[in-house]
Amino acid sequence: MALSWYQLVVDARDLPSLARFWCQVLDWQVLFETEDEIVVGAAPDALPGICFVPVGGRKTSKNRLHIDLTPDDQAAEVERLLALGARRVEVGQGQDVTWVVLADPEGNEFCVLRPKRTLLD
Repeated sequence: MALSWYQLVVDARDLPSLARFWCQVLDWQVLFETEDEIVVGAAPDALPGICFVPVGGRKTSKNRLHIDLTPDDQAAEVERLLALGARRVEVGQGQDVTWVVLADPEGNEFCVLRPKRTLLD
């Protein structure tokens, strides 16, 4: 049986705003949009994508799942993401780590790693 990762579903209070943020972060585009669902991705046939769905309440605790991003230049990418609306957050990572923890405009944490070329770097 073959299985592929299709999409990550993100609860959002402001779907259009959060979808636009992640499109800018990943240089993706909105592929599908209704009042209760927005799907973004690199292209319609490039898996996986991210699907934003409505939620009523605010996020109240640390994510149990998050996205790790690996840039060519970590410091420059962190500055770009902060300019897009991300913010630095403390989740207990300490000062000696090689990654930077940020949160999107709705508080969903994600990490900007040092440059990596493989999953084993």
